[in-house]
Amino acid sequence: MQIQINHGSHVRIAQDTSERLAQSIEESLSQYKNQVTRIEVHLADQNGGKHGEADKRCTLEARLDHLQPVAVSHEASSIKLAIDGALKKLDSALSHTIGKRRTF
Repeated sequence: MQIQINHGSHVRIAQDTSERLAQSIEESLSQYKNQVTRIEVHLADQNGGKHGEADKRCTLEARLDHLQPVAVSHEASSIKLAIDGALKKLDSALSHTIGKRRTF
């Protein structure tokens, strides 16, 4: 599973943090490693440098083998919470999508 991490101009993460994030995502979604070819991570701060409630966004897009991509997004007060929320949503969406595929 290939993991690509993108971030907006107001969100900067160090290379080692990016590597840990990729490893964490891969571990969290390991049950889908045979169906998912790539995960794209998009991190953004909706308000730029200003502070605000739930202004950090994480969008995850999973590219599936022989299926349309699955994308989810989560907004929270911190990047970590946004990532955690998006991972939970993606896990649920992949479970549903792959489960439907198996029933046909």
